[in-house]
Amino acid sequence: MSYDIFVFRFVNSEQVHLERDVIHEILDAHVTERDPERHFLQLKTGEGGGVADIYLSSESSIMISNFGGDGIMDIISEIMQRLEAVLVLPGGTVVLSREADRQHLPEDFKDWSVVVASTGQEITQAIRAS
Repeated sequence: MSYDIFVFRFVNSEQVHLERDVIHEILDAHVTERDPERHFLQLKTGEGGGVADIYLSSESSIMISNFGGDGIMDIISEIMQRLEAVLVLPGGTVVLSREADRQHLPEDFKDWSVVVASTGQEITQAIRAS
């Protein structure tokens, strides 16, 4: 079974589109496999190691699956910071890269566990704790 995490951006409690050009700017250097029909990218990083399956089938979310390694977690952190996005974990945890994003969460997420994690290592710790 795969553990999937999701990247979303909220503004005034509404989910908004993610900037695809920024996503590709961050990810493209690490792509080892691409399937446009499935909106799928497989990533592998050299520095810090790691792999991930990325699905970009929605304009307003990224699904990350089969992931691990410090390098991948740093990429996820960069995506969150540059897009001002949040990471939603299974089981009711939301990871913010900055405290200011809390005010934009939808009402449904306000009762969830919210963690601020601004580095890849902090995101890893949040995932392990969830």
